[in-house]
Order: sequence, then structure tokens, then C-alpha cells
Amino acid sequence: MNELPPLTRDQRKVDADHVKLLAVFHFIGAGLALLGLVLLLGHCALMHAVLTNAKLLEAPKQGPSPAELFAIFKWVYLVVGVWWMISLVLNLISGFCLSYRKGRTFSLIVAVINCLHIPLGIVLGVFTLVVLIRSSVRELYEA
Repeated sequence: MNELPPLTRDQRKVDADHVKLLAVFHFIGAGLALLGLVLLLGHCALMHAVLTNAKLLEAPKQGPSPAELFAIFKWVYLVVGVWWMISLVLNLISGFCLSYRKGRTFSLIVAVINCLHIPLGIVLGVFTLVVLIRSSVRELYEA
């Protein structure tokens, strides 16, 4: 039988490719955070239009008024909007850090924060942790 010789793979090239992919995925994560912000603003505008409708305000009282309900929604929009903004900025910075192979610790921290985003952030966070913890990648950053 003709057995093929084992493939030799250059770990440095594999690590460099993985770090490049991570940078791209962090930029995609930032883009998704921006999309989330835009959709959140659209939802806020829609809810504002519905809950400040004059006909809705004339309805008989059965619970909190639409104005009170929208006041609660404002806080939810604010918290979620700040969370998406922080995610956008951190993923952008981490993407640039990964591109230039600087700030490995910062990218590790962003990876842990990304794990809070279900489900795509978990995949990105775990993949980032697995790649950046390798000793060969640590040497790549030190070089």
C-alpha cells in the first residue's frame, strides 16, 4: 500500500489565520451591535407612536396609562442601548487589536464579555478564548 506521508502544518501560520478570522468576526460582532441599536431605535419610535396616540389615551383605565408604560420602556431602551453601544465599541477596539496583534489581554476580556451575548456572542467568545490562550499565539503576540 502507498501510505501518504503525514501532513506537516506550520502552527504559526494556523495561529495567524485564526487571529485574522477572529479580527473579522469581532468586526462582524460590532456590526451586529450597530444593527441592534438601529432596530432598538426603530422599536422605540414605533412604541412612542403607538403609546402616545390620542385615541389610546381616551380608552378606559384598566391599568397603567400608556404614558406610564412608555416611561418604563424608556429605561429598558436606555439600558439595552447602552449595552449594545458598549458591545459595539469593545468589539471594534478588539478587532483592531487582533488585526495589529496588540492588546491580547484586552481581547480576552472582550471575549468573556461577548459570552453574555446569546447565542452568537458565546461562539465568538469561546473561540476567541480558545485561540488566544494557546501558548503559540502568546508567542505570536510577543514577536
